[in-house]
Amino acid sequence: MPGALPGARTRTQRFDDLVAGVVIELEERCGELIHGVEFGVEDVPPSRPAPWEHGAVPLGRYFPADLGMPHRIVIYRRPVISRTRTAGERVDLITHVLTEQIAHLTGLRPEDL
Repeated sequence: MPGALPGARTRTQRFDDLVAGVVIELEERCGELIHGVEFGVEDVPPSRPAPWEHGAVPLGRYFPADLGMPHRIVIYRRPVISRTRTAGERVDLITHVLTEQIAHLTGLRPEDL
């Protein structure tokens, strides 16, 4: 299949596209609150959960700015995919996870974003 056609994109690339679309919407909605924040996708979370995760598999994580690095929010592809069936469900879950992580960053409640 020619590379320019949507069917030629891998599952990973399609997931990245979903995340990028949600990030664009959140940037429009949150504006300056998330200016300079880096968003990333990783396949799976690190093998050691954070103490507050209580053994649950995280779907995303916020990393505060440190040593000249900007704030970073990461979403974990495989756990999100395993909890969803359709692209629409994935967009909803990605939006929910990123909104929660932005709330951690800003100190606001997710509902206020």
